[in-house]
Amino acid sequence: MAKVDLRAVELSEQMVANDPRFAVTTKEIRGTTLKVFENTPPSLREYFAQAEAHADADFLVYEDERYSFADTMQRAATLAHIVTNDYGVKKGDRVAIAMRNYPEWIFSFIALTSIGIVAVPMNGWWTTEELDYGLEDSGAKLIIADRERCERIQPLIDGLGLHIISVRCGVSEDPRIKRYEDLVVASGDQPLPEEEISPEDDATILYTSGSTGFPKGAVSTHRGAISALYSWFLMGTSSAMVALGDIEDPAALEGLPSYQVSTLMTIPLFHVTACHSIFMMSILSGRKIVLMYKWDAEAALPLIEKERITGFSGVPTMSWELLQSPNVDKYDLSSLQDLSAGGAFRPPEHVKALKEKFPTKNPSAGYGLTETNALGCASGGENYILKPASTGRPIPPVLELRLVDENDDEVPTGERGEILLRGPMNVRGYWNKPEATEEAFSKDGWFRTGDIAIQDEDGFISIVDRAKDIVIRGGENISCLEVEAAISEHPDVLEVAVFGVPDDRLGEDIAAAITPKEDTSPTPDDIRSFIAEHLAKFKIPAHIFMQEDKLPRIAAGKVNKPEIRKLSKEWMAK
Repeated sequence: MAKVDLRAVELSEQMVANDPRFAVTTKEIRGTTLKVFENTPPSLREYFAQAEAHADADFLVYEDERYSFADTMQRAATLAHIVTNDYGVKKGDRVAIAMRNYPEWIFSFIALTSIGIVAVPMNGWWTTEELDYGLEDSGAKLIIADRERCERIQPLIDGLGLHIISVRCGVSEDPRIKRYEDLVVASGDQPLPEEEISPEDDATILYTSGSTGFPKGAVSTHRGAISALYSWFLMGTSSAMVALGDIEDPAALEGLPSYQVSTLMTIPLFHVTACHSIFMMSILSGRKIVLMYKWDAEAALPLIEKERITGFSGVPTMSWELLQSPNVDKYDLSSLQDLSAGGAFRPPEHVKALKEKFPTKNPSAGYGLTETNALGCASGGENYILKPASTGRPIPPVLELRLVDENDDEVPTGERGEILLRGPMNVRGYWNKPEATEEAFSKDGWFRTGDIAIQDEDGFISIVDRAKDIVIRGGENISCLEVEAAISEHPDVLEVAVFGVPDDRLGEDIAAAITPKEDTSPTPDDIRSFIAEHLAKFKIPAHIFMQEDKLPRIAAGKVNKPEIRKLSKEWMAK
């Protein structure tokens, strides 16, 4: 049996010791001594300034629009001027971004974080009710939103005292809603306002669904985000150097077509995977990002050919849909090198099929969380083919990982334990939720992921279960408690249990077992229509099982979800 290749790991250790870009020291952060990068930019302001190295290269492509790195930075600087000059927003204030993957999303994020304003990306699927919660919880003073989100937010303007910069919208009669395009024309090009930002200043609040119902705003510092970015930079650099060293005859590379490193943006920017590992990482590598209005495999294939896309990253269903397309062989995909997946488990049979269909491409997978700025584990190339069920090894050099039992004692190799992660990439806590913060983060800095895993003798992590009561559907974390609370409001529901069931396309999908009240007979469609007013579409159960008897319970009186999951196999087979 082939052995795993750890040369990139060994090379990264040498680079930490010898390359100043990746030098590591220790620093006390929030009362805990952590390993940190010594020479990285102190804030996202200086980080984004590195775009100057690729000034004239393409950065963003959206349909017939094309923006260089220099164009993007100028538009961000002008927007930063507008936010501070026209709206009086200052360092530490929160500004929400609520739109689909338009170029203006990226202009806005760079603008806000470069002047010390806390960017609050909102889930684009959220309903008016969910947006109301996020806006009130974050205390956002301003919203930058596209047409669909403007329509959902407009009923909230009076109650929350909001102002909106509308993107790609018509002119509004409401003076509190001003078009981005009009503001830019009135302002003209402006320099980036001056602002001092420290590594421990807040940079972002990203909302994540956990097992406790309402989404929690995970607050990252500038150091947190940059720690993740430079960890990936180190990993990518060492892996690339190993790959180049494996080329027996460098002369064979001469005459081959040379393409700008590029990626197809297929997942929403309000997720850390898209925002951090795709968008922000592209600043360091000079990578072109091709944005899609929405994911469509049939639209992606000609885009890959036209833009000579070299990398593709999305939830596992996306690469699978490309593979399964009846038109996959009609397009020139020769530029494509990397097929990355994250946000959900990619079945081993998918890994094998991808490698058989695209033998020269490199499938890879990663694991990370909102609370860790997406940093965690990664696996790629032949290692991923050898261990397709694994999410990879922990990414060096500042991240620490432990697997522990219910007493927080480390478990031996090969035994199940909850993943705990520690490092400067961890968020500092949850916005306005000190109890949730205390529950998730230990006093010595460890974050409890709620994921149960096994680590093998080569250091590779395989996630086997989940301790937290959440469903991960196509990369979206969904709180079972939140969905249960919405269903329980239905006047005919006596009790409900929400849980995840396997799904070939999405990894998991949502199911609900419901016992109606006596003398009532609500249908699954009745339930779905009722909760659609309160929950985003992706949270609505695909499978609803109506039960005549009360749901099974454990001795303590709680609903026995493991037993319900077993029963659901029988229910789904009917």
